[in-house]
Parts: sequence; structure tokens; C-alpha cells
Amino acid sequence: MSDKTKVAVLVSGGGTNLQALIDKTAGGELPQVEIAKVISSKDGAFALERAEKAGIATAVAKEQAEVLDELKKSGAEIIVLAGYMRVLSPEIIENYRNRIINIHPSLIPKYCGKGFYGIRVHKAVIEAGEKESGATVHYVDEGVDTGEIIIQKKVPVMKGDTPEDLAARVLETEHKILAEGLKLVIDGLKGGKK
Repeated sequence: MSDKTKVAVLVSGGGTNLQALIDKTAGGELPQVEIAKVISSKDGAFALERAEKAGIATAVAKEQAEVLDELKKSGAEIIVLAGYMRVLSPEIIENYRNRIINIHPSLIPKYCGKGFYGIRVHKAVIEAGEKESGATVHYVDEGVDTGEIIIQKKVPVMKGDTPEDLAARVLETEHKILAEGLKLVIDGLKGGKK
């Protein structure tokens, strides 16, 4: 019996945060993690190729009932949303309450919620004249980006930044804190806290 925690990663796109988790797991930074399955909301997501290359089981699940079925089959104890562009059903949230985390490219509660995703977040940050942005790992609840914050890290907004410049800087931070946040959640679960 493995003492590793099985994690399912939900994706919709390129999967750079997934790749960071794969690399940190393989490199020994997350020795307690086994990525059991990668589930994509759409066909052809590059994240699926990343998972297959790493020998991780994959699935495409377009309906929430299919997602729940795949999660149960994977034996996942924790779910990580890594660029997953769908809102989870109440049934999934109830089945995995306090065991679903998301990475968001801003300092929640700023620039989050419906309509704030991808480059839109960074554009809004720059247009508002903010001096800093960042990334947040948080629990997923029934709202959009409303769950309890697990970890945040600030990233400076530089003079002359384009949304793409800021996005690249925030993404580097996302890659670091997603693993840190996952570790904190696993430690909490193993320690009996939920």
C-alpha cells in the first residue's frame, strides 16, 4: 500500500501548471504525491499530451457527471484545478469538499470571479494601475474563486508591462505556489484536519 496521496488534475488547455506538478513530483519535491489521472474538459488539450508523456492516465470528460465518474475511478483523494475552465457541479464539490484546490492568477479577492481568467486578469490589473499582482491557491467551493485562501504570493507589476509580460511573471509564481499549496492541503489531510 502506497503512502502517497492520489491527486487528479483537471485541465482545459496547455497544462503548464500540470507540467510543474509532474516535474516536482518526478524531481522529489512532492514525494507524497501520485498524479493518478489528468482529466480534460476538451479533446486535444496539450495538457493531455504532457500527462501521456509522463505515463499518467488521462480522460476527456465534457459533462460534470463524467468528471465525477472519472474522479471516482482514479481513486483521487485531492483534486487540483490547473487552468480548468469549467465550474464544478455541486455534486463534485460535495464529494470532495475541502479537497479541491485551484490556482488563480491574481491576489484574491482582487480580479477574480466570473469573467476573470487568463490574460483578462492581467489586462485588468495593468489598466487599474496596480503596483503588484500575484497568484493564489485556494479551496474550491460553490462560488467562482470564493473558497478559502491556502497560499498567495505577490508579483510586482513593472513599468511598461504588457498583459503578456505580467502573465509570464505570474505564471512562474503559480508553478511554485501550486506545489506548496498542494503540500499544505495534503499535510492538513494527513494530520486529520479538513
